[in-house]
Amino acid sequence: MRIVYIIDSLASKGGAERIISEKMNYLATIYNYDVSVITYYQFLETMPNTYPLSCKVKQINLSIPSFQQYRYSYPKRLWIKWGFHHRLRVELQQAVNSINPDILIGVGYTLADIVCSIRCQAAKIIESHEARIYTKSPLLHKRTNLISTIYTKLCRKIYLNMVEKKADAIVTLTKEDAQEWKNAKRVKIIPNFSIMPIMNRTNCESKKVIAVGRLEWQKGYDRLIHIWEIVTPKHPNWQLDIFGEGSLEAELKSCIQKAGLSNVTIHPFTNNISQEYASSSICVLTSRFEGFSLVLLEAMRHGLPCIAFNCPYGPKDLIDDKKSGYIIENDNIDQFAERLNYLIENIDVRKKFSEEVVLKSNNYNVDNIMYLWRELFCTLTSQKH
Repeated sequence: MRIVYIIDSLASKGGAERIISEKMNYLATIYNYDVSVITYYQFLETMPNTYPLSCKVKQINLSIPSFQQYRYSYPKRLWIKWGFHHRLRVELQQAVNSINPDILIGVGYTLADIVCSIRCQAAKIIESHEARIYTKSPLLHKRTNLISTIYTKLCRKIYLNMVEKKADAIVTLTKEDAQEWKNAKRVKIIPNFSIMPIMNRTNCESKKVIAVGRLEWQKGYDRLIHIWEIVTPKHPNWQLDIFGEGSLEAELKSCIQKAGLSNVTIHPFTNNISQEYASSSICVLTSRFEGFSLVLLEAMRHGLPCIAFNCPYGPKDLIDDKKSGYIIENDNIDQFAERLNYLIENIDVRKKFSEEVVLKSNNYNVDNIMYLWRELFCTLTSQKH
């Protein structure tokens, strides 16, 4: 079976890039499928892949320099942007034609409409790696101009309608997100897995809380800082470690300094995050939205009790409230701080939750999850023939 993945880049240090790389490796090495990936905004010489790819996975980089559009002001920028989009459509079509795949897979948050418009006999699948309600949403842009907001909403509607109309299947990571894709031909729920090697699990005895993820608005670190301001007076000897990189790093460090929080440290991404999980006692997730939250699954596999906002979507699927961690009403800062204080003060509860999260994480076994993908591929290809 020939399978082609299409994604903007594999150079980013994100959960989607990691899981897609791991899936491609599995399909190529375990199922012996013919797997290719086409990236369109990645320049491999200066932007290498973040996560390793098997030598059995073929990579095609179109290297479309779309960033150059930002050198120009409107209206010329629109003309330049259209030119890059036209070039992308042509080169993607040519690349797909050269492979003649049975399955074509795109990612929901980036140009899935273009993927769906490619002319070929392949079954087209779009993976939804973020909550549909936030896909192409104007909420992600700091806009004060009413016309810009209306334009963004209109483009979003056209984008999602195109995807639902032309994709043979939408794959979501959670049941709640699946319910949002009401007009799709087929919706399949396939959660993520984690194959991170676990050398050690936490004993829940250190005085450390960990948070992991990109330093962007989505991840809600501004909310975490407010929570920690409430927690610190009661537990000044506890440390909050944030691992991530992103556009808000300077802003967040400034907020930490202004709040006088000497027990908060922002670290860059590390290749040994497993060790950091194992040396912590609690994992916190303050995201405004997620697709699934690979971070929570990784933390659970290390035995970390987790506290997360009930954001759309993912945390509620992973955490059994009051059994393996806590699900907090979204944006309820005081409740989050109260639960965090309680876990800090009760090591017996931490250790009980730790046992439960390890058991729950076993539900996300890689072989079981990849069998669901194989099953979907076989169903779609049999319908095409």
